[in-house]
This record gives sequence, C-alpha cells and structure tokens, in this order.
Amino acid sequence: MSQLNPANIPLSLYIHMPWCVRKCPYCDFNSHAVPDGQLSMDLERQYLEALVADFETQVEMAQGRSIHSVFIGGGTPSLISAQGYQWLFDQLKARLDFKADCEITLEANPGTVEHDPFADYLAVGINRLSLGVQSFDPEHLQRLGRIHSANNALDAIQQARQAGFERVNVDLMHGLPQQTEEQPLTDLKLAVEQGATHISWYQLTIEPNTVFFRTQPVLPQDETLEHIQELGEAYLKANGYINYEVSAWRKEKPSAHNLNYWQFGDYLAIGAGAHGKVTRPEGIYRFQKTRLPKDYLAKVPADHVQMKRIDADELPFEFMMNALRLNDGVAAEFYTQRTGLDLSDLNQSLKELRDKKLLVADVNRIACTEQGHIFLNSVLESFL
Repeated sequence: MSQLNPANIPLSLYIHMPWCVRKCPYCDFNSHAVPDGQLSMDLERQYLEALVADFETQVEMAQGRSIHSVFIGGGTPSLISAQGYQWLFDQLKARLDFKADCEITLEANPGTVEHDPFADYLAVGINRLSLGVQSFDPEHLQRLGRIHSANNALDAIQQARQAGFERVNVDLMHGLPQQTEEQPLTDLKLAVEQGATHISWYQLTIEPNTVFFRTQPVLPQDETLEHIQELGEAYLKANGYINYEVSAWRKEKPSAHNLNYWQFGDYLAIGAGAHGKVTRPEGIYRFQKTRLPKDYLAKVPADHVQMKRIDADELPFEFMMNALRLNDGVAAEFYTQRTGLDLSDLNQSLKELRDKKLLVADVNRIACTEQGHIFLNSVLESFL
C-alpha cells in the first residue's frame, strides 16, 4: 500500500441533529423524540456548543483542506432555528476554511410547525433543501407515522422554491404497505409538478429495531414492486430527470455531498451517532460518535467511540461498494488515489467482469453496465 496524499481527496462535513417530533415506525436512524414535540432553546444551545467542541477535535483531520460540502441530517434538523445555524456556521468557519461555493444541505420535514420560514435558512447560508415527504397519499402518510399532511408536503415544496431555493430534493418511498401500482406514480407526478429539482426515490425496506420489524406490515408482492420500479423510472426519464445513482434522480447538478461519499472522498462528522471517514498518509480511518444525545452532551469535547483503520484487504470492496452505485462510475485513477492500492492487482477481476459485460469496456473508468447494475451484488462479490 503506497502512501496516501489527503490533499488530493475532497473533504465534506456531516452534522447530525438527533431529535424528531415523533419517531416513525420504519425509521432505524439515530433519532429520538423530543420532549413535548419542541426543542427548547436551552437544549438547542447546549447541543450546538457540543457540536463546536466536537468539531475542534477534528480540525487536524482536515490536514489543510477546505470543506466543500455540508450535509445536516437527522432526525429533523429543521427543529434547530435558523439563528442557531448562523451561530454554528460562524463558529465552524472560524476554525476551518469553507469553500466559497460550499454546498450546504438541510434535511427538513414538510410540517409547518417545527421550522423557521425557509427564507431564513437560505439567508444563513443553507443553499439546498432535502424534504422528507415519503408520500403525498394521506393513508400512507398515516401508516408511515408522518406528522405532515399531503397539503403540508405540497406547500413545503412550493414555499421552498418561492423562498429562493434553487435546489430542492424530495424524498419519496415506494413499496409501502397496501400500496397499489398507480399510487407511487401519483407521488412522483406531484413532486415533479411542484418543482422538485432532485428526487430520491427508493423502496421501503423493513429494518431491525423498528416498529415495522416487530409488526411486519403487508407489503406489495415482488411482481408489483418490479412494475412500480419500471413505471416510475420511465416517468422520471420522460420528464427530464437523470438517474445518476441507484435511487437519485436530478434535473440540476448532482448532490456534491452524496457524490463525495460515493466517490470515496473524506468527511468529518459531528453530532450524536455521526459517522466519519478520513484519510491519513498511512491509511484510511472510519469513526463514529456516541449515539444517545444525553451521552453525547456529557462529553466535552465529544470523544470518539471508535476510530478504526480500514484493513488494506477490505479496501477494494469498500471502494467498489460506493463507486459502483453511480451510473457513470468513477475515473479509474480514483482507485489508487483514494485507497493507496495498485489497480493492476484487480486486473483479473476487472477483465472477467468486462468480458461478462457487467463492467463497461473503458479501462479509464470503473463503472457497471446496465446489466451490471441489475446484478450489482454479484459484481461486488468479485472484490471481496
């Protein structure tokens, strides 16, 4: 394994806001219901201060690099006030350089009770919104435990665009309990008609440690799920959306932050349960933070729960598992640049996959063919 040069690897920042108004029955993310459905100003201040203390422990990991994208996830990050974010950004930027065109994404719920006006978030530097709509159907929203109505969701997209947000992602799920083939298409049409510039469209999966895992709702049959996928993809393509990653569709530029994940870039991570990845000259490390907010707040500065170097023999699979999610894959040179390994060591596997028409023939690019994406799990097994 050759020495790595972090200067050649983009650096992002993930910020985790762990509270929600209510925990959804399908959600396995690190999210926790906030008392009385509203975050107190005192708790907001404590948490923001803890984030800054956490960030200070990671400044050296940047190794001279600037932050080129920020993603604020949760939980429901729009429970935090715009004024709180202004203070947080001022503190972070005083400690590390942020690029002038830094993409800053905020996840927000469409409910009208938990957030400031969208214009206030735009004014403090947040320039991309990701709205957790999931569905516009009232019955499905109820089954999913969402607190917003269909009208809330429609209004939120309109309000975001009217406030000046040029980049608005809408999260939608399909394969929901008792969902027909037509209903997911209606959800997509409404998002498109309201002006979503980016759509994350993915199938509901039942995860352990969720209410749905314990209650096991009745989901559509596989044949129905396949037909839903075909209809949805055809509709999005017909309306000018580009499928650039397994579940990501865009009419604008791709999400710089998510693209950095998939291209095996680096990202600092602050907040309860946040996961990060950093490259040092001698190797690549992953780390995660204490999950429970009360435990996170008790640590100042917040300690790493785990800082683990990725073994060299795990890197080929780790790299490909991310890169091959992208329809266009990645430049072949990224492999050595971002793992420190020689791509020629994979020549046999790459040749076999290209011969089987599972990878594109272009040796300067590592990317699946259409057939390769269908059998992505089998492709990835070649790099274990």
